[in-house]
Amino acid sequence: MKDKANGFSIIRFVPELLRANPGKQYSAREIATWIVEKYPGESEGKRLRSTAKAIPLDSNDALVQQIVAEIGSQRPALQRKHAWIKTTEGRPRYYYCSQKSDELEVAEANKPLPMTNPAVLADDLRSDNEQSLYPLLASYVLSELNVFSRRIDERKAKNTRGRGGNMWLFPDVVGLEDLSARWHPEVRNCAREGSEKRTRLWSFEVKLLINSSNVRQTFFQAVSNSSWANYAYLVAEAISGTETMKELRVLSGLHGIGVIRLDRDNPAESEILIPATERADVDWDTANRIAEENSDFVEFVRLVRQFHQTGDIRGHDWSIP
Repeated sequence: MKDKANGFSIIRFVPELLRANPGKQYSAREIATWIVEKYPGESEGKRLRSTAKAIPLDSNDALVQQIVAEIGSQRPALQRKHAWIKTTEGRPRYYYCSQKSDELEVAEANKPLPMTNPAVLADDLRSDNEQSLYPLLASYVLSELNVFSRRIDERKAKNTRGRGGNMWLFPDVVGLEDLSARWHPEVRNCAREGSEKRTRLWSFEVKLLINSSNVRQTFFQAVSNSSWANYAYLVAEAISGTETMKELRVLSGLHGIGVIRLDRDNPAESEILIPATERADVDWDTANRIAEENSDFVEFVRLVRQFHQTGDIRGHDWSIP
């Protein structure tokens, strides 16, 4: 949007900031604040000429908020004009400059850090890799969804199905939701005696980045390895592009897999972008197939059984280091 009288131009300002800082992500509010600070004359002229009653002469925040709204409304035009302007999905949306293809962005997101100590396994040194998200996911689902979780390590599989083959059978993280946690003790005991449903089982497939290059593969990976659970989610630290979200919504509508955006810096600010559809019953035949192949999943099932027998959940049994 451009105010011709004072040269104020979202189409000019936003690319200027992003181009000068390739790869760095900015929220619309951060961009708007930068515009007001970098172009005080143009911003003040916009304030004086604005017909929006929401901008008092002494309110800088109201001006920033209007610019935030204009950045959002101009996003499609910005991206049509500058294909290198990319955005993440979720709230807040972040804008960034990248000349890399979607395929290269995924490859670089999953690239391990260089090893500094040969005596330590490479997986333990990848502070920015997928595995570092597991404990953050565990924290989020416990605090927000009352789901206790454990990791399923595909390296503990009895059989290897070629390069990457096990990813289609084993989810990254599994969880138990105690439906009786807030019930009166007598109600809880009655339900246990009557074998009523007291849990829901969850499955999570975790990714660092989902974009147009890998959206279908990652989604159907979640479909494949989560079909046994009551709830199944595809989890990502970053989801890039509105078309990616459109595809996820279509696929979710067909298969019931939900989507969670995980906030690495503040897990409590993570959000469910697409709710999963509940499956009424656990597919125990499929669960048995996974258990026959992986000792981590056997331990998960053992803990679920223990909960049904005792009603107790021991925190140290449900943790992801």
